[in-house]
Amino acid sequence: MEFGLVALWLAMYLVVGLATLPLAAALFPRFRDAGAAFAIPVGLTTVGVVGYLVGHVAFGWPALLVSLAAIVLASATVGDREAVDERAYAEAAAVFAVAFCFLVAVRSVSPAIAPLPLATGEKFLDYGLVRSTLRAGSLPPEDMWFAGESVRYYYGGQMLTALLTIFTGTAPRFAYNLALAGFYASLVTTAYGLAGAVAANRDAPVRVAAGLGAFFVGVAGNLHTAGQTLAWLLPNSLVTAIPGVSGESEALSWSPAEFSYWPASRVVDGAINEFPLFAWLNGDLHAHMMGTPFLLLVAALCFSYWLTPATERTRRRLLLVAVAPVVGLLAVVNTWDVPTAGGLVALTVAFAPSDPATLLPTSAAERLPEREGLAEEFRRDGLALVAAVALVVAGALVVLPFWLGSASTRSVGLFPSRTGMGQLLIVHGGFLLVFVPYLAGRVAGLVTVERPPRAIAWIVNAGVFCLGVWLAGFAALVLFGPLVAAAWLLLRERADAGFEALLMLAGFGLVLLVEFVYVVDPGAPERLNTVFKVYMQVWVLWAPAAGVALARLFDPAGALPSVDTPQWRTAGTALGVAVLLATGLYAGFAVPAHFEHDPVGADGPTLDGTAYTDAEYPDEAAAIDWLDDREGQPTIVTAAPGGYWWDYDRVDSDSYDKGASAPSSLTGVPTVLGWFHEAQYRGEAPYQRRLSDVGTIYEGSADRQTELFERYDVEYVYVGPVERRAYDLTVEDHPDLEVAFEQGSVVVYEVQG
Repeated sequence: MEFGLVALWLAMYLVVGLATLPLAAALFPRFRDAGAAFAIPVGLTTVGVVGYLVGHVAFGWPALLVSLAAIVLASATVGDREAVDERAYAEAAAVFAVAFCFLVAVRSVSPAIAPLPLATGEKFLDYGLVRSTLRAGSLPPEDMWFAGESVRYYYGGQMLTALLTIFTGTAPRFAYNLALAGFYASLVTTAYGLAGAVAANRDAPVRVAAGLGAFFVGVAGNLHTAGQTLAWLLPNSLVTAIPGVSGESEALSWSPAEFSYWPASRVVDGAINEFPLFAWLNGDLHAHMMGTPFLLLVAALCFSYWLTPATERTRRRLLLVAVAPVVGLLAVVNTWDVPTAGGLVALTVAFAPSDPATLLPTSAAERLPEREGLAEEFRRDGLALVAAVALVVAGALVVLPFWLGSASTRSVGLFPSRTGMGQLLIVHGGFLLVFVPYLAGRVAGLVTVERPPRAIAWIVNAGVFCLGVWLAGFAALVLFGPLVAAAWLLLRERADAGFEALLMLAGFGLVLLVEFVYVVDPGAPERLNTVFKVYMQVWVLWAPAAGVALARLFDPAGALPSVDTPQWRTAGTALGVAVLLATGLYAGFAVPAHFEHDPVGADGPTLDGTAYTDAEYPDEAAAIDWLDDREGQPTIVTAAPGGYWWDYDRVDSDSYDKGASAPSSLTGVPTVLGWFHEAQYRGEAPYQRRLSDVGTIYEGSADRQTELFERYDVEYVYVGPVERRAYDLTVEDHPDLEVAFEQGSVVVYEVQG
């Protein structure tokens, strides 16, 4: 185990946070910890944004040094050193260290950066982006799966990982897992800080709320495992009595000994419903994970705006301006997060205690006075929407090169297949167990019943309407429509409505949105990717809200102002314990099971992500190491298309998946065509053209091979087990090829002339 590297990376994160403390204190002056919990994400944002911009001129040490200098300069010029709370930072640092070490331990027993059969997910994509970025002299890096062209993907998280790798002088094969631990710890610490800050503003138990916020984002799972366990404990006759459960259901045969961490992420038909603990156990260094701490940083900046009095116009404007670079970073880290960040800004400006018109110059604000009823709703919401759009545009301009070169386009589809009620309850039920009683208690005081018969009639009609909507297939609208209305009413009608209600509302809206709209992805079934990316955002936004809400349910005065009885406190405590047990069962099974296996290719725990290659693929490992020693980014050619398998028994001449593009993915050395994802990024026609050309290089005539060597500037031709199985090779007889490396079944030819 590489304990020295663990200590080095942990120290690096904490030093970056320490240097950023004055800047964080200036951004979050009314937070209980003066922004200490957000210092590391603010510092990483600075490194990411400045490093990205400077990297277009010179990536590597120049970009890193300028970004570090920017942190020092910003803290010295606009930071608030007097407001820095060292004890609060020590608390935040302790939370970060615990989360970081936990994830290091998790990764140390399954560190492999591998496709199937050794691992699952898209680790080759993620690691390949890190390696190609490290090889780049300037941004954007060359695409390791589409040689000669720049990356067409949001690669900001991998770019940030590359900068941290340079900063610590770490070999990339170790940096991959250490960066994973850093993003996880940043997310947990940010959720801890935001939940604590909101709770302090609500006079709720601060550390209880903060700890619960960290639990929900870093440990909790959905109710799939709780359902499996309950079905295992109950008699089969009771289980089969549940609607939708038949006598042949897998729930009847499941036992704890058969637990797998995977099914909980595939509850929704035709979609992926990941949550943070699953994602980090799976271990991809993927965009939807790396964007999470920065999305919560946007939420924290919105809460700072929320707390700022209307009289402090300049500060509120500056806080909104501060959101723009975070939105810019989100664009290059995980573009899916940008609309959600804009939505958070819109909701905050619309519902904050201060009038959104006060953001405008005085003369303009006077022309937009407060109104009554629906006109006032439209006025506030319209101004909020304008502010949000302006900030998203400003954030886009911060990283303009990304939109001009690296971003790929997608169309929007309407009315996809919808999620069933049972699936919604399994995926979101843990949060709903907290949010429903919390909102019901708060909204109850707003409802007065003067005519009971009329109220009963209204309830009956509403029930009939909801039943009709449910039968029509819109279960999400039945479940979350009333919650949207309740949260909206609470925020609009109660002056003491908390920011936690706004986070709830944002999540409710996102869950509803993906039932009606999806991003068309040529490489994935219908809304698979949309639900995948959006549900992670929902979980992250709800986690600190659930921490605050559950802490307030423990406190009857906070949950139901009109009720203060020991019975309610007991009920709130019982509910809290039930929620923690139900959502914690996944971790209770998954984490111990994760530690039952030793890493492949190592004698004990290690963070070496490529240790498995020598043990499983020794000849290819040697060839890959040889390629890795080449300077710059020489173009190679390997079998195409690559996919999710590195398993020779699954490869044949008709296979859609001709290996895993391992030589390019593990080195960053670009190949003419790699994984089939390139069809999504580039379009089907360019992808098919290169696919045909790769086949010609391996199987065509010498003249055509020479022509293609020149067209793609090929320097090396890779011939390994996959290529031998996939093609009737003629390339080895080409007169311009000379053996540059050979071991076992692998030969790397160098193109001469």
